[in-house]
Amino acid sequence: MKRPKIAVAYSGGLDTSVIVKWLQEKYNADIITVTGNLGQKKELIGVPEKAYKSGAKKVFMQNLEKEFVEEYIFPALKAGALYEHTYPMATSLGRPLLAKALAEVAKREKCTHVAHGCTGKGNDQVRFEVAVMSLAPELKVLAPLREWEFKSREEEVEYCQKHGIPVKATKDSPYSIDENIWGTSIECGILEDPMEVAPQDAYQRTVAPEKAPDHPTYVTIEFKEGVPVKLNGVKMDGVSLIHKLNDIAGANGVGRLDLVENRLVGIKSREIYEAPAAVTLHFAHRELERLTLDKETMHYKAKLANDYAAIIYNGTWFSPFRQALDAFVNETQKCVTGLVKLKLYKGNVEVAGRTSPYSLYDMKLATYTVEDTFDHSAAEGFIKIYGLPYKTVNAVNRRKFAGVKKVLKRKKR
Repeated sequence: MKRPKIAVAYSGGLDTSVIVKWLQEKYNADIITVTGNLGQKKELIGVPEKAYKSGAKKVFMQNLEKEFVEEYIFPALKAGALYEHTYPMATSLGRPLLAKALAEVAKREKCTHVAHGCTGKGNDQVRFEVAVMSLAPELKVLAPLREWEFKSREEEVEYCQKHGIPVKATKDSPYSIDENIWGTSIECGILEDPMEVAPQDAYQRTVAPEKAPDHPTYVTIEFKEGVPVKLNGVKMDGVSLIHKLNDIAGANGVGRLDLVENRLVGIKSREIYEAPAAVTLHFAHRELERLTLDKETMHYKAKLANDYAAIIYNGTWFSPFRQALDAFVNETQKCVTGLVKLKLYKGNVEVAGRTSPYSLYDMKLATYTVEDTFDHSAAEGFIKIYGLPYKTVNAVNRRKFAGVKKVLKRKKR
């Protein structure tokens, strides 16, 4: 009888390391691992060797970094998508692309099932499974963490030690870490207590703000239609620019986020994030939009940004709604071209200048000097018309209130 084939989304972390051996034993199956390079560095070291040692029959390593930046990160950046106004969603953005790669390999290798290492109370299970359903509904999805016997990460570590599977997580350092070019998410261990300050050993890619340089670092970022194209005057592709900015901003303590967030599955969770380039680029992009977008478009786009962030966070990337929103966003970005100068200093990002050929800022209208060209005399008529609805409402309400008072007085008599 032919052995079944299962394709596993494999990161090389603790959970997926256990999954390969566990699925092999439980289903008597050939396991194929699929690992996507989304710009993570430490997590890719030794991954193929670890996968084979865990029992994988075939190992696929795919460089998805360019696609990730251009087709996922930049659309989210242009949309201004920050979950709950804070989180750039590095992990959330990576999941649909990893699921896409997993489904493509599974179909090519004639697998009947795919598997992921997401927990039963996390968001990623939804993102992976909805993406697979959208792209390859014929594939069945296995989620070992929802059914296996292990009750803690400590038990998983023991399982790995028993089967000779090398893992970074230990009982002394039980963090769960997910990294890609757009950011790092860190959870578990002491971080589960929202009253505990995140220990320094949890952070992977940023300097503690108090240990950052005592002098500010200035950077310039140039955008073309909402996409960053130059850093400090040097033209770069998206991947190179983000990596370089991660190094610069991270060295200045920029990008640390400590967030209690609302998960899709209905619970609150506390996680810490490091996203030096993402935080910096979102800040710069927003400042350039302040300069180039008209008021109504800018305000409406801010509302849309929350919807776009929800699409990413909630795992519905491959949806008609997201494609429709992209059409609106891309239209708004046609004038978001220009340069933003930033000051990075001990964890803070401040704007130090901005300019654009499409700038709507007119200094002669804004100035209070003798060069002022604003027609002050027009203000009186504008205010009368602008305030007329509120004046009318107030007058009507006063008449109504006066009438009610007269009726009450008669009743008292």
